Amino acid sequence: MLDNGMQKMWSAAFVAGLLMWACGVGRADWPGFRGPRGDGHVVEDGAAVPLRWSETQNVAWKTEIPHRGWSSPVVAEGKVWLTTATLEGHDFFVICVDAKTGKIIHNERLFHSDNPEPLGNPINCYASPTPVVETGRVYVHFGSYGTACLDTTDYRTLWRRDDIPCRHYRGPGSSPVLFEDLLILTMDGVDVQYMIALNKRTGETVWKTDRTADWDDLGADGLPFSEGDLRKAYSTPLIVEAGGGPLMITAGAKAAYGYNPRTGKELWKVNHTAFSGAAMPVFGHGTAFIVTGFGKTELWAVRVDGQGDVTDTHVVWEARKAVPRTPSPLQAGDLLFMVADNGVLACLEARTGDEVWSQRLKGDFAASPIHADGRIYLCDQAGTTTVIRAARTFEVLAENKLESGFMASPAVADGALFLRTRTHLYRIDAAR
Repeated sequence: MLDNGMQKMWSAAFVAGLLMWACGVGRADWPGFRGPRGDGHVVEDGAAVPLRWSETQNVAWKTEIPHRGWSSPVVAEGKVWLTTATLEGHDFFVICVDAKTGKIIHNERLFHSDNPEPLGNPINCYASPTPVVETGRVYVHFGSYGTACLDTTDYRTLWRRDDIPCRHYRGPGSSPVLFEDLLILTMDGVDVQYMIALNKRTGETVWKTDRTADWDDLGADGLPFSEGDLRKAYSTPLIVEAGGGPLMITAGAKAAYGYNPRTGKELWKVNHTAFSGAAMPVFGHGTAFIVTGFGKTELWAVRVDGQGDVTDTHVVWEARKAVPRTPSPLQAGDLLFMVADNGVLACLEARTGDEVWSQRLKGDFAASPIHADGRIYLCDQAGTTTVIRAARTFEVLAENKLESGFMASPAVADGALFLRTRTHLYRIDAAR
């Protein structure tokens, strides 16, 4: 028999292997938003991620990226993929960069819109969803403006869709995820709110599931948002192994859900009153940690073994202090870390929600943190990355400054950091 610690270790390894198998990627890749497991953790064996850098230190290369995009870089097979779009949202591009040299080796316009909807949102842009990549294929998504699959060797477009409707109102934000033979998209807009799965080989629709939130009482309470905002969300789903099968955890407006990713069937739901949530859920100890969104911004710990409406039965605890609206939380063992948009950083007990410590960092935050080598990397909108120890005592290990600020989250591959600022893509590599 394995002791409890060994059981946890093997369970974590099983889940990591399951998800990397489902995506068809290797351990040295960063295949999608928040990495191989979708939780912000670097899982490379023996990866020595750089601790310190600047414009003149540990920069292997720096490449200017045209137009504007907040999508995070993804890395596979020696290539870095990201998206960008013109400022007014008329043209949408995929860009591929050589991971060793920083040279742009592919830059292609995939979609065009004559009348893109004005953003009206300073935190978003037209190329915010992060691509997802697997061996031989990369999938790029611009919300209702278009979704496409490209061959990663010869850059041919294998299929494309521009007929998946959703009025984003303030721009798309949810990133696609791969599971088995499915590419799963989140379409939480002003007019419609649903999840949709495409056959990753052909682009054909496999299933579509409407959100079941109660829209009868939107309850604006005088907030400076339109009624449309109260139906929107920007969050990316997380797929985990729970209860002997796959579970997709996803945060929408006014509710968060558990789905069967193979069929799209809704398994459970928790109702809340928030909206426009962007943070991706995290999972641990049999619990989903879900940020509700704007309005009544809270972090909910939800047991995932329920059926139907579990609002009154499966919410283990709620936290209201220092909860982010945009950056995703990060779990490391028994601790949960989160940085609020205004820079308040908190460490909580994952099982109880009790605060371990809280500190204020300089700057505002939109990027989600990552964990590597027992450290947490936090990138702010002014260009500073604060590195802290993932521990019960607050300790700053380094502060690293680049010229432009971060909206995209970091990626790691082969021990190097790939950092996208508002203007450039960097490879930070202490071993160069």
